[in-house]
Amino acid sequence: MSKKIIVINGTGGSGKDTFVTYCSKYCTVFNFSSIDKIKQIAKLMGWDGGKTEKDRKFLSDLKALATNYNDLPYNSILKAISEFYNNNSDIMFIHIREPKEIKRIVLEFNAETLLIKRNNYELIKSNLSDKNVENYDYDYIIENDTLEKLEESAKVFVKKILK
Repeated sequence: MSKKIIVINGTGGSGKDTFVTYCSKYCTVFNFSSIDKIKQIAKLMGWDGGKTEKDRKFLSDLKALATNYNDLPYNSILKAISEFYNNNSDIMFIHIREPKEIKRIVLEFNAETLLIKRNNYELIKSNLSDKNVENYDYDYIIENDTLEKLEESAKVFVKKILK
């Protein structure tokens, strides 16, 4: 069985983390977000972990600044991928919002892409990162209708990815 890198995306509240948790019932998962380092910096600047529209825009803008300044989000992804290849995990999920960054990881690491959709959740459009979530041609799209269906989708997804 070979290791797989999956770039996962979806609007806030779509169920990405829940999906990854369900996948971890069926294989060993390494979960990483391209915004993790940005959140650490944001906390130093007084961000309290909130998820309001203002908070989301702040994180999106800060990530764009860090990307332009020294490519911090991408470099943190590279480090995480190295850790993934040196541990016993089967699938690495990398949470990335921006289509340009998704494409970069896909091309450099032969990653596949997954969009989690939750039809009763409105797409967040207050910032560039969230606004462009659906502006990518994903390899897989999973509809999150109920928790039971999402868990079944995770089981099927893992089997398909690791076949």
